[in-house]
Amino acid sequence: MSNGLSQPAHDVSQKQPSQPAKNSVVIKVGMVGDAQIGKTSLMVKYVEGSWDEDYIQTLGVNFMEKTISIRNTEITFSIWDLGGQREFVNMLPLVCNDAVAILFMFDLTRKSTLNSIKEWYRQGRGFNKTAIPFLIGTKYDHFVNFPREDQEEISIQAKRFAKAMKASLIFSSTSHSINVQKIFKIVLAKAFDLKCTIPEIENVGEPLLLYKNV
Repeated sequence: MSNGLSQPAHDVSQKQPSQPAKNSVVIKVGMVGDAQIGKTSLMVKYVEGSWDEDYIQTLGVNFMEKTISIRNTEITFSIWDLGGQREFVNMLPLVCNDAVAILFMFDLTRKSTLNSIKEWYRQGRGFNKTAIPFLIGTKYDHFVNFPREDQEEISIQAKRFAKAMKASLIFSSTSHSINVQKIFKIVLAKAFDLKCTIPEIENVGEPLLLYKNV
């Protein structure tokens, strides 16, 4: 199969027209939050496009990369995922230092994980005060089956937290591919102050996606 590059049919010593050099940029993204909320699953889904419901607990720090091309620039997302157990909190600097964005993540079906965000945010900000904050709710596919009043309560609290954090708020589902790609598109747009045309979603009962007025 052709890779789109033609091979010279003459003396290779003859100078060939040079291809324009590609710029390369690395965007470090940290992921923090309680254990078993789906951080690793979201990272693997974005990088590899796959999802495995068999849970493998992160012991320490996971790290993956994904490179995309935009115009003449290669952008590599360097994604760092911290295990949620408290014994790994000493590794938080590895995840947060030099990060362009930090995803503060919680499980929509477990309110306790949202309550934990305050402490994760405080500690994460202690190591990086300039990273762009995101508040990411996971497991939306289960959350959508909750009673309406429960959905409203969690959504209102998440909006309040996001406002206090000056963070974008995105509800996601790895297993149903809801908003996974959009999270990183918005990270990219905010990192480089690019126009983003992804429509916002603000209605309870839908996967919230709020990022413009942050």
